Amino acid sequence: MKAVCWYGKHEVRVEDVPDPEIVNPRDAIVRVTSTAICGSDLHLYGHFIPTMQKGDVLGHEFMGEVVEVGPSVGNLAVGDRVVVPFPIACGACWFCKRQLYSCCDNSNPNAYMAEALFGHSPAGIFGYSHLMGGYAGGQAEYVRVPFADVGPLKVDGGLSDEQVLFLSDILPTGWMAAEFCDIEPGDTIAVWGCGPVGQFAIRAAILMGAGRVIAIDRFAERLALARKHGAEPLHYEEVEVLDALRDLTGGRGPDACIDAVGLEAHGGMLSAYDEVATRTFMETDRPNALRQAILACRKGGTVSLAGVYGGFVDKLPLGAAVNKSLQLRMGQTHVHRYMRPLLERIERGEIDATDIITHRLPLAEAAHAYEIFQRKQEECIKVVLSPPGARGEGA
Repeated sequence: MKAVCWYGKHEVRVEDVPDPEIVNPRDAIVRVTSTAICGSDLHLYGHFIPTMQKGDVLGHEFMGEVVEVGPSVGNLAVGDRVVVPFPIACGACWFCKRQLYSCCDNSNPNAYMAEALFGHSPAGIFGYSHLMGGYAGGQAEYVRVPFADVGPLKVDGGLSDEQVLFLSDILPTGWMAAEFCDIEPGDTIAVWGCGPVGQFAIRAAILMGAGRVIAIDRFAERLALARKHGAEPLHYEEVEVLDALRDLTGGRGPDACIDAVGLEAHGGMLSAYDEVATRTFMETDRPNALRQAILACRKGGTVSLAGVYGGFVDKLPLGAAVNKSLQLRMGQTHVHRYMRPLLERIERGEIDATDIITHRLPLAEAAHAYEIFQRKQEECIKVVLSPPGARGEGA
């Protein structure tokens, strides 16, 4: 089969790789009909995440048709159309029973590696390094789905792939980021980053009752999309962000701040320092959006982290967080918890996830897709890839 394979910094190739097989009774094989490039895939593309190996198959946002099931998978049948959550969860451990699915104790076969870096291992993740299990990803024609009796969500044939594909990651991620803010009616929420996750965090915050959402970015097309959905755009290269947020909130600051950027943030006074520090391995991540969020948030407020961080940061204003009594909430998304409720909102017409898609390309053009997404060319916000023969629509 064809798959998108990682070969080093800024190098991906579409190659022939072996078809996946059932290796555990709880496995299923899914024929991928639609897959997407996530912003966090760019961290792999830029080689910010360790333990990648040449030839690893990328991709953790995908959906498709079940073509084979293991003998212990009683909830799925051949022909079912499913969306697959990016974290892999067993459904039975202490964490899964508490719906902390991205903390699953049993899905990362390389837990010892993650424990050395993080203290404890998170769940395995499709296509996201050997640190996260070494699982082949979904930017491919077929994929093996472990614990298929727990993760995949069956979807109605009347909904297109584009309507439901993002239930696999970015829609629940944006939703959880807003949920972490404990939004009360009329609250002001500031969102750093108007990429796909930031866009969904904006929409979620408004649905949850926020009175104002301030969207911070530097790309006109992203700010325009945020404005379309009710946010007030703030171009961080044209204003001093902290001063602007004080002015917009009467000096108090936003009630909650969402970092939807993560480890490759740009801008700010410390941006040049971060560039040097990451190149010389003095730090692994560039946390400028997080720094600003902590400094901007009102006293007693919440800072919610939706962006991916992989290692260590420097010059984080922890003193500001402590002395302002801030609550910091973060984590890989517990996708399973949100998939069905968000699917119901899609079915009712409350959420339209399709307008973030700017590029639709065949899987064979993945290298080009990664390049324009990483360089923010052609006003690229989100790329959806179609494997050979995929229809990308309901049956």
